[in-house]
Amino acid sequence: MNTLWLVNGQATGLDPADRGLAYGDGLFETMAARDGRIRWLGLHLDRLEEGCRRLEIPAPPRALLTEEIEAHCPREGRAVIKLIVTRGSGARGYPPPEVASPTRVLAILPWPEYPDSHYRDGIRMRTCRLRLCENPALAGIKHLCRLEQVLLALELCGDAVQQGLVLDAAGHVAGGTAGNVFVVAHGELGTPSLARCGIKGVMRRAVLEASRTLGIRAEERDVTVDELQNADEVFVTNSLFGIWPVTSLDGRTYSVGPITELLMTHFGYGHA
Repeated sequence: MNTLWLVNGQATGLDPADRGLAYGDGLFETMAARDGRIRWLGLHLDRLEEGCRRLEIPAPPRALLTEEIEAHCPREGRAVIKLIVTRGSGARGYPPPEVASPTRVLAILPWPEYPDSHYRDGIRMRTCRLRLCENPALAGIKHLCRLEQVLLALELCGDAVQQGLVLDAAGHVAGGTAGNVFVVAHGELGTPSLARCGIKGVMRRAVLEASRTLGIRAEERDVTVDELQNADEVFVTNSLFGIWPVTSLDGRTYSVGPITELLMTHFGYGHA
C-alpha cells in the first residue's frame, strides 16, 4: 500500500516553526485499521483529548478527526493510522503562543506483519538498564517527547528479545518498551498504575474493561520485579499487536496461561 501523510487535511509540508517539531509539544495516537474500520477509535480519541487537556492544547473537534480518519482509512486490508496533534506554530522559545492554532497530522502507513509464533509461543523479554524519569504531570498521556523510548530501542539493538522490561526510578515496573505489562498471580491481574511515568495504553484500558466482563479481578498498582519473577503468567499489550504472552524474562520461563489465552480469545488475537 502507498503511504499517505496529510497536514490539516492537505498533502502539504509541516511548518518548520511548528512546536511539535521544535519541542515535542503535542500528542499522538497509533491505531490499527482493518477493512475500513479502526479498532478502539473512541478510546484513542478519549486519550488524545485527555492529553490535550493536560497540555492545555485546544483539542480538534472529535467529529472532524473521525471524519478525516474514516475518509482516508483503506477499505481493504490492514493499515496503521497515525494521528498527531501539536500546539501549532509559534515564535522561538519555550513559552507557547497566547492563542494556539493546533496542527493535525494524519498518516496512513503499512501494517507490520507480526509472527504467529509471538501469539502461539510467546515472546522473550529482558530488563533494560535505562529507567524512566518520573513526571506525574506527563504520566499516562502519549506526548511527542519519546527520547527515552528511542534510547531503550537502541539499548535492545542486536538482542534476541521482542520487548524490553522498563522500570521507573524507584525500581517498580513501568511497562514494556512498546506496550503495557500485565502480571497474573492466583487468577488475578495486576498492571502498573502509571501515576508517575509511562503510557496508559488503549489496549491496556480495553483489557481492564474486559476483565470485569469476564469476571477476572484486575488491579492497577505498583508492580515489582519480584512479582513478575514469581508470577503465573505475564503478557504485554499494545493497540497494534494486541496481546503477546511472555514466555521468557531474564531467564525465567513461563507458560502461555489460561488467563492470557482467555483474553486473547476474547479479543480475537492470535487468529487470522
